[in-house]
Amino acid sequence: MYHIAGGLSMGTVQKSVRLPEDLVGTVRAWAGERGAAFSEVLRELLEEAIKMRRCPGIVFGDGPSGRRARIAGTGIEVWEVIAAYKSVGEDFGRLRAAYHWLSEAQLRAALGYYAAYPQEVDRLIERNAAWTPERLRAEYPGLVARPDR
Repeated sequence: MYHIAGGLSMGTVQKSVRLPEDLVGTVRAWAGERGAAFSEVLRELLEEAIKMRRCPGIVFGDGPSGRRARIAGTGIEVWEVIAAYKSVGEDFGRLRAAYHWLSEAQLRAALGYYAAYPQEVDRLIERNAAWTPERLRAEYPGLVARPDR
């Protein structure tokens, strides 16, 4: 039996669960690769599984700044679609025109995820908005094109 503690914003509760050895081995390996605690990785996996069950059509993928909710079958992150939705005055028709290659179901999956987890998505939108050209030049000068000299 393995004891795990899972943390959410409301605090943590310790629960005992029985897990198959192969599952424990897989989680341990992932935790080792990330330099993370077993319980941290298991909590993240459980949270993602719950979110995907609540929001069909949403998956999670690794990105440069962690794991994020994405529209299944695409590399498009939910926050990107929601930022676009807000920029068109929350007009679904205009959103469909902006993402014409996505199905209505895919767009509705992103909107549904946002309805369920607005703080998470808004935080990512705000983080992205904080990237100005000046900040990019200051923090990552190698990424900014320079005129030929």
